[in-house]
Amino acid sequence: MMAVLCAGCFLWTTVPPERETPESLYEKGHKDYQEKNYKEAIESFQRLKEEYPLSTYAISAELGIADSYYHDEDYISAEAVYREFIDFHPTNENLPYVMYQIGMCHFSQMLDVDRDQTETRLAKESFEKVIARYPTSAYSFTAEQKLRDCRKRLGEHEFYVGEFYFNRENYRAALSRFEVIARDYSNLGLDYKVSYYIHETRRLLAKEEKKGAD
Repeated sequence: MMAVLCAGCFLWTTVPPERETPESLYEKGHKDYQEKNYKEAIESFQRLKEEYPLSTYAISAELGIADSYYHDEDYISAEAVYREFIDFHPTNENLPYVMYQIGMCHFSQMLDVDRDQTETRLAKESFEKVIARYPTSAYSFTAEQKLRDCRKRLGEHEFYVGEFYFNRENYRAALSRFEVIARDYSNLGLDYKVSYYIHETRRLLAKEEKKGAD
């Protein structure tokens, strides 16, 4: 009877699951990423990073985590992971891409011209860093295009504020904004209307000052 009971015990013994390899975890994460299952992808990449920190797949997993957050539109988490990557891998060949992606995290959160432009300015600063540090990188060329978009958005914001002051006959404040655009945001498609508004604002300001003198 003891032999039978022991045999029964053996049949009910649970076999421990085989531990997944770095390669299998990466492939699973990559597959989920390609299928836009970003949360599942993060889970696999995170396991790889924690269980196999010295694996050749570990760095790719870190980028996979950041990219998954980015495409899942969790830009705050994505930026945090990208910045962590820079801190831990300051000489890695992927740095131009990582720095560009930090810019894209802010670029993706830019607001309309009538709203606060903090994210636009942060995106602009990030793209300028890519261009300055990695001028020959493929991401430098793309960063230049995005930088132009940021500068145009900031110029349009200045124009929106300037026109707001102009319509309320606060000509000094309006002129200040239009002159900033002429100085800092030229050749972005705003030159003609800005030139007109500067001329008209100065004319109305002079008229106003002459009336006050009389």
